[in-house]
Order: sequence, then structure tokens, then C-alpha cells
Amino acid sequence: DLQDPEHLVQCPYDKHHQIRACRFPYHLVKCRKSHPEVAKQLATCPFNARHLVPHHHLGDHIIKCSDKGFVEQDIVSQSCGSQREAVSTWQAPPCDEDWET
Repeated sequence: DLQDPEHLVQCPYDKHHQIRACRFPYHLVKCRKSHPEVAKQLATCPFNARHLVPHHHLGDHIIKCSDKGFVEQDIVSQSCGSQREAVSTWQAPPCDEDWET
């Protein structure tokens, strides 16, 4: 189960690192600094920053990425929602103060 925070994920920078899913984003930042040569060879998926793949595989990854559907769904939701403008019904409370006097 990929939603399980205890699920182990393999680090793209060091194949010996097995990281719990809940700690994976923090590990990526730290491990990237420790392995700058490997980091230069990897590209970040535009749909999920946790997906790091070799530059020459990025095109294939984008086509097959499981998170692409979530982003596309958000884009459709936002474009449909932007057609309706929210109308506020808020009115200021009455005020007896007159600053002119």
C-alpha cells in the first residue's frame, strides 16, 4: 500500500537506503546534497517531486506516471470552478459612530 506511511521506499540516490514513506521527502533533500553527481543525472517528475528518474527516461515516466491523473483532474476542476464567481452576501454591521462630528 503506497498510502501507508510505514511503507519502505528505495532512495534514488543510494540504492542501499530504504526509507519510510512518511520520511521520504526529507530524506530526498538530505541525500541529494550528499550525492551531487547522482543528482545531476536525475530529473524530477512534473507531477510528483518524489519521482526522480534518469533524464533519458523522463519522457516515458511522464506518459506512465500514476500521479498525472490527479493533476489533470485538478486542472479540470479549476477550469470548471472558475466559470462561477462566488458572490459574497456579507454586509457590514450598522455603525452609530460619525467621525465627521
